[in-house]
Amino acid sequence: MDGCIFCKIAAGDIPSDIMYQDDEFVAFRDIDPQAPLHGVLVPRAHVATLADLADEGLAGRYLQAAAKAARAMGVEASGYRVVVNYGPDGGQLVMHVHMHILGGRALGWPPG
Repeated sequence: MDGCIFCKIAAGDIPSDIMYQDDEFVAFRDIDPQAPLHGVLVPRAHVATLADLADEGLAGRYLQAAAKAARAMGVEASGYRVVVNYGPDGGQLVMHVHMHILGGRALGWPPG
């Protein structure tokens, strides 16, 4: 989608610190990390929000990609958190569905 920063990162048009990638998904280091290891996982195809993720196959592969990205980030053994923000009250700032993968330290609860 024109103008979408995550589409541009996924396409390689904007340089980023890639943490994991495959044919459908890209994980890159968050520019405002909330944990020592904080990746953002996006589908290469533009999907605006979690509610727009209608393809169940894509949704399942997205979760599998999150686990693969966590492994590539080195947090699989110690544990990690996956967060999806939805809409303004949920804190979604970029209208391209994305998962935050956080790890590298013990994460408290509640998160915020």
